[in-house]
Amino acid sequence: MTLRTTNQRVVALYAGFLAVLGILWVRCVWLQTIQGAWLARLARAQHHAAQAIHGPRGTIYDRTGAVLVMSVPVPSVFADPRRVAAKSDVATHVAKLVGRNPGFIRQRLERDRGFVWLARQVDPALRPQLGPLFHEGIGVREEPKRVYPHGTMTAHVLGHVDIDERGLEGLELVFNSALQGQPGWRASLRDAKGDVLIGPWTRDVKPAPGFDLVLTIDSVVQGVAEEALAWGVKTFHAKGGSLIILEPHTGAILALANQPGFDPNHAGRASAAARRNRAVTDLMEPGSVFKIVTAAALLEEGAVRPDEQVFCEQASYPTVGRHVLHDHRPHGWLTFAEVITYSSNIGTAKLAQRLPPATLHRYIQAFGFGRKTGVELPGEVSGMVVPPSRWSKLSPFIIPIGQEIAVTPMQLAVMTAVVANGGWKVQPYLVERIQTQDGEVIRTDQQPTREQLLSPKTVERLQTMLSKVVESGTGQLAKIQGLTVAGKTGTAQKLEPNGRYSHSRYVASFVGYGPVPDSRFAMVVTVDEPQPVHFGGVVAAPIFRRVVEQLMGYWDLAPAGPAGLMAKF
Repeated sequence: MTLRTTNQRVVALYAGFLAVLGILWVRCVWLQTIQGAWLARLARAQHHAAQAIHGPRGTIYDRTGAVLVMSVPVPSVFADPRRVAAKSDVATHVAKLVGRNPGFIRQRLERDRGFVWLARQVDPALRPQLGPLFHEGIGVREEPKRVYPHGTMTAHVLGHVDIDERGLEGLELVFNSALQGQPGWRASLRDAKGDVLIGPWTRDVKPAPGFDLVLTIDSVVQGVAEEALAWGVKTFHAKGGSLIILEPHTGAILALANQPGFDPNHAGRASAAARRNRAVTDLMEPGSVFKIVTAAALLEEGAVRPDEQVFCEQASYPTVGRHVLHDHRPHGWLTFAEVITYSSNIGTAKLAQRLPPATLHRYIQAFGFGRKTGVELPGEVSGMVVPPSRWSKLSPFIIPIGQEIAVTPMQLAVMTAVVANGGWKVQPYLVERIQTQDGEVIRTDQQPTREQLLSPKTVERLQTMLSKVVESGTGQLAKIQGLTVAGKTGTAQKLEPNGRYSHSRYVASFVGYGPVPDSRFAMVVTVDEPQPVHFGGVVAAPIFRRVVEQLMGYWDLAPAGPAGLMAKF
């Protein structure tokens, strides 16, 4: 009985061994065949280190070579939590140095990882104070940081980047791939602690540096524009505003300013409203500045003569139903030239009835309204232009005076350039060229062939009218001693949520250019909800004058007389 029991135990023991060996054999087969490739990849990941290497991001210059954006190396603090013993003490010390919350630092040190960031892009002066911590698992690595030397200046054009230098807004976003270049990499081995081993087995592929951008922006002009706009917005207690200056013959943008502004060095502290590029994202009814388009269409179509008179109804004119047009003061009989000079809504609306809706709509589209200008900025909107098939009975009366249409300041800049340059439509642009960091040109901005919209005769007559606007009309506060300039004022009521026009909220605007007749600049000024006055001639025109007076010497603008301008009609 004892022998039998012993044999049974031996058999059971052998069976147990065989079962265990069978399980191990099955497990080995499973690991070698089913999971073999996955385990091999895991081993390679543990034993090999691959690190991406980013090349220097490109610099952005203005047209004179002044640096607008650059990257500089700064220290960032990291840790190997597995090597940090006194985590609480280290967290308190590091947090005090870098200005972070000790709890945040301690939380990161508690992670079961070989590498964590503690503070990125810290003050370079902290490096000596961090040195004593290196043996406790703390280290410092150089990282590039994007720096905007001029602070708020040109912020809406340049945009900003995230902490890893990826473009988020502005030209930094649009040209991100060109600026950041091509990344490289380093492949090497790790030891048992996970540290990278550098030796003959290490392979490096160098990154390609990013390209530089050279802009059409002139820092001097930009600085004057931003100061003048900020002055106007503050003086008239406005919500904000935009100012654009461009070369009318080429479309090159010399300045683009918005208020409120923000500092791209600290973009995270700015509100979305402050970062908004109003010049291309904000829609508004243009008001009386749009009479330039109506006047151009009437003159080009031969529908009116500048000296032809029209009765302006003593300041009120019934149109359709109960709708009545008003002028800001009674006029009576005015010539067409005087209608523009004194910005008569009634005179403009009456004469515009001579144009078929399809004809006026064709000119509106020809000037570029209703579609994007194509400027190299994100977020540009196309505006709103209603086709004649959807016009109401009232539309032929109010569209010619800048209602029932929505435009951007950039579109108004294109409109102004057409009259300033002799009748040619140009495309606005900001990037003059893209080049390597050694200065080799990669791409020069090639502008498309200009499109002629207006005849020389029409332009000459328009320039005479718009010069009179400044000389003796609604734009007299834009008048500049010793320089002949032309322009048009605008005062547009904003729409209330109920769809009615507001009697307390307005957009004041002025578009102008000079010197006449050989203009070298075109400018658009818009001011959102100025208080207590709201007229474009009172609010926006002085901003225009302030800019030009400060830049006359810089631009070397010689006084221009009216010779050749005041031609007989």
